[in-house]
Amino acid sequence: PVILLFALVLLIAMVLNPIVVWLHKHHVPRFAGVILLMLALISLTTTIVVFAIPPLSNQTQELLRSAPKLAKGLQTRIESLTRSYPAVREALPRSDEIASKVAAAAATIGNILLRSTLGFVGGVASIVLAILLLVFVLANPRPLVTAYLALVPDRYRVQAHRTLARMMQQMTAWARGVAINGVITGFSIGLLLWLVGVQPALIFGVFAFLGEFLPNIGAFLVSIPILLVALSLGATKFWLALGVIVLVYQIELNVLVPSVLGKEMRLHPVNILFCTLATAELFGLLGVFLAVPAAALVQIVIDEFYLQPRKIDSAALDREAAALVEGRK
Repeated sequence: PVILLFALVLLIAMVLNPIVVWLHKHHVPRFAGVILLMLALISLTTTIVVFAIPPLSNQTQELLRSAPKLAKGLQTRIESLTRSYPAVREALPRSDEIASKVAAAAATIGNILLRSTLGFVGGVASIVLAILLLVFVLANPRPLVTAYLALVPDRYRVQAHRTLARMMQQMTAWARGVAINGVITGFSIGLLLWLVGVQPALIFGVFAFLGEFLPNIGAFLVSIPILLVALSLGATKFWLALGVIVLVYQIELNVLVPSVLGKEMRLHPVNILFCTLATAELFGLLGVFLAVPAAALVQIVIDEFYLQPRKIDSAALDREAAALVEGRK
């Protein structure tokens, strides 16, 4: 938990540092700029909570009230499907077994979320500690950077400098791109689900926004509750909801990700997936937020300290890899 807390704070500090630098260039003292930035973030968060919590709370209560009806409708749809397709009936467990497994899985996920939240936040004191830590890091980061450079042997000083500079650029680009993608994706899914009559559309839109910060698994986790609720409302709603999910995430994958994030990250999906599983294993669900930063850091360190000093001919290696993949000699 301590490593996770400091890692997330340092990541946020990397993202916010350009704003503090911009304020400093416009004759705002660094500490005053940090305080102004913190006040702006707190005000923005408070505004979002004030306007978002009431409708979210109402929709959550409505969803809980209708949960038995939704579960019964889902069970009816599954039973109808198994009657129409006997092979499906033999492959699937009984509806009561499905219900018990879903309930057990929901309880497990709830416990994981609760443990992760309590482990990271630990109450109001931990939130205050995280804010204070962020203020200290942003207000005077030079000693930390000096210590980092001092720990590196002299012959690697240039690589260490470039590594930190590239990491800060990568994280700023990643956070900006993910936030933009999240707003567009969340708004699109919420609006389209509302149009096709799958409620609570607002909650699903918020889930879609948050899912953008969980690489690879975010879209999958968001899709499950949407499709389950839609299936309980009927086959038509299910196919409409599935169409909304496929449409929005295909547009995001093929249009938003290349155009918004661009090619700055240059991270292969396999690398991100590996770091997603690794950070989740180390830190739990909240550790997944570190997956992309961890993948970027590993790639930058390998490139700066191992690949570039060897002066590798990347074009020749690319041609050799293409020949191997295509089965050419």
